[in-house]
Parts: sequence; structure tokens; C-alpha cells
Amino acid sequence: MRKALRWLLALTVLIGTLSTAGAATAAEPAATGTTDIKERLLAIPGMSLIEEKPYTGYRFFVLNYTQPVDHRRPAKGTFQQRITVLHKDTARPTVFYTGGYSVSTTPRRAEPTQIVDGNQVSMEYRFFTPSRPEPADWSKLDIWQAASDQHRIFTALKKIYGENWLSTGGSKGGMTATYYERFYPKDMDGVVAYVAPNDVVNKEDSAYDRFFRTVGTQECRDRLNGVQREALVRRAPLEQKYAAYAAENGYTFDTIGSLDRAYEAVVLDYVWGFWQYSTVADCQDIPADAKNATDDEIWNSVDTISGFSFYTDQGLSPYTPYYYQAGTQLGAPTIHFPHIEKQYVRYGYQPPRNFVPRSIDMTFQPYAMRDVDTWVRHNARQMLFVYGENDPWGAEPFRLGKGARDSYVFTAPGMNHGANVAGLVEKEEALATARILEWAGVAPNAVQANPAAAKPLAKFDAKLDKRDVEPRHALRP
Repeated sequence: MRKALRWLLALTVLIGTLSTAGAATAAEPAATGTTDIKERLLAIPGMSLIEEKPYTGYRFFVLNYTQPVDHRRPAKGTFQQRITVLHKDTARPTVFYTGGYSVSTTPRRAEPTQIVDGNQVSMEYRFFTPSRPEPADWSKLDIWQAASDQHRIFTALKKIYGENWLSTGGSKGGMTATYYERFYPKDMDGVVAYVAPNDVVNKEDSAYDRFFRTVGTQECRDRLNGVQREALVRRAPLEQKYAAYAAENGYTFDTIGSLDRAYEAVVLDYVWGFWQYSTVADCQDIPADAKNATDDEIWNSVDTISGFSFYTDQGLSPYTPYYYQAGTQLGAPTIHFPHIEKQYVRYGYQPPRNFVPRSIDMTFQPYAMRDVDTWVRHNARQMLFVYGENDPWGAEPFRLGKGARDSYVFTAPGMNHGANVAGLVEKEEALATARILEWAGVAPNAVQANPAAAKPLAKFDAKLDKRDVEPRHALRP
């Protein structure tokens, strides 16, 4: 009898436990649905709120997330990495965006986010302030560590945003999205990389020279080359103007070494900078007869395109992390200037080492980009690369090999470093849009049946879809 009672009691407890567990499981989705998204985000270990900003139809959060300084040795210190979340609905897909530099704290929507009408998570790249460890161990700034930052953020947020994820970014952000895919290929359901340079062999840059021989029109090239040459011919009087400009603004030149080096660096960036940011139509603003132009006309044209403030200590400092990476893994272009006599060019294109304080050690790793390039050629899955026809950074693009699957490289005619899917020829635009929708898991039946019918799911928003452009400067993607 006692045995029977004990058995009955045990059965009752077991049934009660199962009933409670079932009730909890059944109630979880409802509880999840009613919990405020801010509470859910802040419930993630290591996540803290900086601020929330209103935007119609969305919630926009600026957050800090605790990251290991070294993902291989997470117990050796942490830092706060700034991210933003543009929240629409946990039932929508999510786009993971990075520009490869600092993150904007103004609500913005990347093109893929508009296409899929989804959420967007944006990450500030490690070592760009304020997302910099203190003290800064620069050896921990590399493409694998940054990809691991993204992986941890994705892993934490995937529990909230459970639908498909795409990664994207432009320029250095496009490179970042590609490197993330190389190291964590199972995280994302698709990649959209815009204008991503691919400097496989750092010392072989003839592709850039070929690009500048044919880009645009002969008239436009002649105008630009004329102004660039004239700026070096008039070096003495224009450097006096530069010295006065620097003194007035408190600019110094300790990192690059001298005002003379900085002046030449700005001038040599001029032609590259024009094609990176401008179009053939903008050539009308370039002095047509450089030899007879005034000093002010030459100065103003160079300053507008290259920016005389950039190679100062104050201009370089925010971009130390980029130049460090360019000099250790990413590589940097070198071009020649056949339209300028040798006596006028003292330094040529200077290496990234000259733009980073000497207190920071740098050693180049030639295998890093070769590894990524090989991986993309043979392993790309659901990756889209978009380039601009007139963008110098596209002279060395990513290419796909026989091992690539459902991946594409498209070039937008006449476009510069702002090339996007909307700028592609009609057939390629529709195909790219259809693939993005499919990868995100939101392709309508009509698009699945006919990719030519593909259109962005969200309407264009002039404020939200405004592209944040970094300060104009040529030798920085």
C-alpha cells in the first residue's frame, strides 16, 4: 500500500511538473511578444543603452556591447563596442551593416535593409573611437578579431531576431562583410558587399595605372592632370598658403613628418579623389586651362577634392585604425604619374606607415588578403559584389571562381564609389534585388516566379536612406 501511495505521489508530481513545463513553454512566445524590445535588448549580457532616438515606424537604439579585446583569450580584458539597432519587427529579416569605420548614431537604412524591409544592426569597427580598448594593444586590430566581434553580436541578437540575416557594407565596410563571411560562413544567409577593394598582391598595382589611362573622357583626364601637375609646379607659393592655413587652424604635421610631405600627399590624391567621389559631369568645375589659372583656383580645386586638412595630425588621427590595417593586412595602392615630370614628385604615393604614429608597431602580413581572395573564389555562397565603373577602388575587385555558388559581381555603369544595386542596368538590378529578397527569405511569390518583377519592399525614405559619407579623401576606401 505504501509503495502504491509513493508511486501515485510520484506520478502526480511528474504530471504536475510536465504540466507546468508545458504551460511555460506555451506561454513563452506570448511573453516574448509583449516584452518591450528595449528590455529584450538590454537583457543580453554585456549590452547597455547609450540612448534611444525616435523615428516613425522604427525604434532606434544606440548601444554599447562588451567585447573581448582578444577573442582568442577573452579573459585578458574587454572593451565597449558601440552598435546601433534600427528595430522594425522581430518577424522581419535583419541586415548587419558596417562601414568599417565609426558608426553613425543617426537613424540610417542601408540599401539591402530597404529592399527587404527589415531590421538593421550596425557595428562600429574596433579601435575607432570610442570603441577602442584602453590601453590600445594594436596587435589585436585585425580582420579576424573584427569578424569575431560581428560573430558575437550576431550570436547574441539572433535569439531576438530569429529570421534570416544578411551582412552588408560599402567600401571598407564591404571588405568587412566579406572577411566576416570568410571566417564565419555559417552566420549569414547572404552578403551584399559594395565597392569592396581586393588588394591581393600589395606590391603589384598596375591595374590602377590602367584604370587612370582610360577612365572618363580624354578632356576630363586632361583637365584633372593639368591641375595636379600645376599644383606641384607652383609648390613654393602654394606651400606658403598651406603654412598660413595650418597656422590659422592649429594644424601640425608630426605623423607624416613635414608640411612638404603633407602638401604632396594631398596633391597626388587629387585625381584619385575626383573619380572616387565625382562623375564626368563634374569635370565642368575643373579649371580647363591650369597653366593660366590663378593660385587660388588651383588651391581651391585641390582643397575641394582632396582636402588640405587631411594629412595634418588632426586629420589623420581619427583614421589611424584604417591606416594601421592598410599597412598590416589590407594593402594600399600605389600609382604612377606619367603626366608629371619626375623633378616635381619628391615622395610619390606614401605608404600607410607614414600615416600612423611611429609609437605603433606595424608589420605587413602578405598572406591575409591572398587567403580571403582564394576563399571567395572557391567558396563564395550567396554573395553579391557591386562596383562602380568609374571608381578607382574597383580596379582590383573580388572575382568569383568555379567553386562559387549563387554569387555575382556586377558593375554599375558611370557610377563612382557610391555605386549601388539601384544603379545597375535594369536586368542586373532586378536579378540582384530578387536574390537579396530570396536570401532574406521574403521574396514574394511573383518574384520567385519572375525575378524581373523584383522591387524593394519598403518605400524610399529621403532621410532614412540618405547615405552617410565619410569626409572626402582619396586614399581611404
